[in-house]
Amino acid sequence: MIHNFEEAKTRAMKLKPEKMVVVSAGDHAVLEAVFQATKDGFIQPILIDTPEAIQKASEGHFPLDEVEIIPIQSKIEQCQKGLELVNNGTADILMKGLIPTPILFKEILNKEYGIRKGKILSHVGVIKSSVYHKMILMTDGGICIAPTLEEKIEILKNALEVSKGLGIECPKVAAISAVETVSLKMQSTIDASILTVMNRRKQIPGCVIEGPLAIDNAVSAEAAEHKGIHSEICGDVDITLMPNIESGNIFYKVLVYLGGGKTESAGVTVGAKVPIVVPSRADTPENKYNAILIAALMSAAKKE
Repeated sequence: MIHNFEEAKTRAMKLKPEKMVVVSAGDHAVLEAVFQATKDGFIQPILIDTPEAIQKASEGHFPLDEVEIIPIQSKIEQCQKGLELVNNGTADILMKGLIPTPILFKEILNKEYGIRKGKILSHVGVIKSSVYHKMILMTDGGICIAPTLEEKIEILKNALEVSKGLGIECPKVAAISAVETVSLKMQSTIDASILTVMNRRKQIPGCVIEGPLAIDNAVSAEAAEHKGIHSEICGDVDITLMPNIESGNIFYKVLVYLGGGKTESAGVTVGAKVPIVVPSRADTPENKYNAILIAALMSAAKKE
C-alpha cells in the first residue's frame, strides 16, 4: 500500500513508462509537470498542439526535440486526435492542456468516438495531509453535482480504480453526511445506510463501507469513540464518498489551502477507457505532476 506521494513516485519509477497524450500542450505549467514526469521515467509523452504554441510555452526550458509532437491547429481536432490515440491503444493516459474543459469533455463523451467506459465520469482527489497518516481519496468534488444513489455506486466503483493503483487491497470507505445517524429528512444519510447494507451483502464488493459518518468520525477514531461509533474505518479511512459536489469541493480545497503543514494533492478523472488528467489553471506544476503520477500508477495497475 502506498501511503504518500514519495512512495508513489518510488513505485512509478520502477515501472515501464506509460504513454500519455497531452491535448493542447502549449502551457508552461503543464509542460513543466510533463517533462519532470518524463525525466523521472514513468511517462512517455505525446504532445498535440501547434509547434509555435509548444515552443512559446516551453520558453526554451524543455527538450522538445526528444518527444513526439503532433501539429494540429484546431482545438476540437486536437481533442479528436488525442481520443483516436486512446482508442487505438497508442495512449495509456489523456491529459488536458490549454483548452477549456467543456470542449474536451464534450469530445470525450461523444457517442461515436468518445472514450467513456463506465456509466459515469467522476473526479477523485488524492490528498496527503501532514496531520493524517496516509493518503485520503475524496470523491466527487469536481464533476457530479448531486449524485443519486445509483450514481454514487458508480462514483465509488471509479474510486476503487484509483485505490487499486495505490495498492490498497480492500479500501475503507466512509459514506459522508453531516451526521452519523439516519435521518429521513436528509437523503445523504439514507443513501449512506443503503450503501453500507449493500456492501455487507456483497452487492458492492472490493471494499468496506461505513455510513452515514460525519467527517470527524471518518478521520478520527477518538471522535468516533466519543459518539459511541465502533468501526474499523473510523480513524483509518481510505476513501471519503461525499454526498454532493459542494461538500467534496470544499473539503478538498480546505485541506489543500488551510490544512496546515505540508498538504500534497492530485486529481484524476475516472470512468473512461484511460485515466484523464484535467488540471485546474490554479494547480501548481507539483499538483499537475502528482496527478500524472497517480494516473500512471492507475494505468499500470490495469495491465497487471
